Amino acid sequence: MYAAIGIVILIVMVFGGFAFTGGALGPVLHALPHEMLIIGGAALGALVTGNNLHGLKALGGGFSKVFKGPKHTRQDHIDAIVLTTKLMKLLRAEGPVALESHVTEPQSSALFAEFPRLLANHALTSLICDTLTLIVVSSGTLEVHAVEEVMDNAMKQQFHEMHEPQHAIAGLADALPALGIVAAVLGVVKTMGSIDQPPAVLGGMIGSALVGTFLGVLLAYGMVSPMAGRLKQVIEADEQIFHAVKQVVIASLHGWPQPLVVEGARSGLGHDFRPGLSELLDALRGR
Repeated sequence: MYAAIGIVILIVMVFGGFAFTGGALGPVLHALPHEMLIIGGAALGALVTGNNLHGLKALGGGFSKVFKGPKHTRQDHIDAIVLTTKLMKLLRAEGPVALESHVTEPQSSALFAEFPRLLANHALTSLICDTLTLIVVSSGTLEVHAVEEVMDNAMKQQFHEMHEPQHAIAGLADALPALGIVAAVLGVVKTMGSIDQPPAVLGGMIGSALVGTFLGVLLAYGMVSPMAGRLKQVIEADEQIFHAVKQVVIASLHGWPQPLVVEGARSGLGHDFRPGLSELLDALRGR
C-alpha cells in the first residue's frame, strides 16, 4: 500500500512542481508515450535476455511483494514456533519412531493439519520435515552442529532464490538511466535529420528527446530503485520464520528447557512479528 502511495506522491510532486513553476506539460506528455516505448521496450528486452522463464515469473512475484508486503503474518510465526516445538517434544518424549510418520508424510499428519497455512508453505515445510527426517533416520545420533550446518545450507539456498527478483530489479534500476540516454540520443538523431526546420520546431524536438533522459532517471531513482529496496525489506522479513524454526530445532537438540527454547526463537523475530512469551506459552498449552 505504501509503495502505491509513494508513487502517487512522486508523480504529483514532480509533474505538479514542474507545472507550478511555469513549465508546459503538453510537450512532456506528448513525448512521454514514445520515450516510454523505447525505454520500456529496451528494459523488457534486457530482462528477458538476462533471465529464464522461472526468473521472469519470480520477477513478477517480486513486484507483487513490493505492494503486498511480507508473506508471513504474526500468527504464522507463532504457529511455526508452536508446531516445531511440538514436533521436537514428540521426538524427545517418544523417540524417532513416533515422529517419523509426521515428517515423512506431513500431508497426513495430525500435527501439521492444525496449521494449514504452514502446510501450504512448501519451503518452510521442507525445512522442518527434511531436517527432522534426517534426525529420525540417524536414530538421533547426529551431532547438533552437523544438523545446524545442514539447516544453514538449506536456508542459504532458499534465501538465495528469494533474493533473485530483488537483484534483478536493482539491476534494472541501474540500467534505466542509460536506457533513457539511448532514447534521448535517438531523439537527437531524429532532430538532426530535421535540421532545416524552423527553430521553434527544432526546440520542441530537442525537448522531446530530453524527456527520454528525464524519464530514465525518474523511473530508476524515483520508482524502481526504491522498489528494490522495499522488496529487500519484505524478503528479509519473510526470512525470519525460517530462523525461528532453526532456533527451535537446534535449542531442543541441545536439551534446553521448553520456555528457553521458545524465548530463543521469539526474541529473534522483528517487532512486527514478535509475540509475547506468555502468548506463545499459552499457544503451546492449547489456550
